[in-house]
Amino acid sequence: MKFALVTGANKSIGFEVAQQLAQEGMYVYLGSRSLENGVEAVGKLKAKGLNNAEAIQLDITDDESVIKARKEIGKKTNVLDILINNAGIYGGSPQTALDSTIDQFKAVYDANIYGAVRVTQAFIDLLKESSAPRIVNVSSSQGSITLHSDPTYKYYDYKGAVYLSFKSALNMYTVVLAYEFKNSPFKINAVCPGFTKTDFNGHRGPGTVKDAGKRIVKYALIDNDGPTGKFFSEENNPETGAIPW
Repeated sequence: MKFALVTGANKSIGFEVAQQLAQEGMYVYLGSRSLENGVEAVGKLKAKGLNNAEAIQLDITDDESVIKARKEIGKKTNVLDILINNAGIYGGSPQTALDSTIDQFKAVYDANIYGAVRVTQAFIDLLKESSAPRIVNVSSSQGSITLHSDPTYKYYDYKGAVYLSFKSALNMYTVVLAYEFKNSPFKINAVCPGFTKTDFNGHRGPGTVKDAGKRIVKYALIDNDGPTGKFFSEENNPETGAIPW
């Protein structure tokens, strides 16, 4: 059996990703800032006959919480095959270049950038033990500087100085991380789940959580000939998924 960790897995896209991985036969650790919410999410999976799941208290903004989660999972397995860096926050409004506050930037970057770095660095030793380690950083086409510089891009007018910039930063972290593991079995990619109807965006997105989950899981399960260090958004490129940075 293979093992996966999904951060922010107690609801929305994270929960759906955890569910789909469990359906694929993975043993899934559901990282949740609130252990109670994580346990409740696992209960929903077990009600569907998916007993290969477990809640782990994991606050990606807290160094001690991440270290504790690594120790807890390390007591149960000496290998991690899949890491999905999904947890994050939006940052509130306004998000204009001049009115966004420094506190907004700090909070969003701490959760969404530093959080992904904290978790990746904490669990990289377990991932190295896998014969086919996979890391998916849940990004967004909104982080594409190329697309957001193009007035014909369908979301061109959906600007947000905090949200867009952190996604761009996460993309660059993905590129560098993939480069550092270029001569290894690692496959590390940034994946946009699409504009999905979730709590994160006030349920404004047209996409479904199920489809968003499929897009992420697809790159968590790619074979050894699959891509690494790439940026994918099937919403924007249904044919190959690849989009420009």
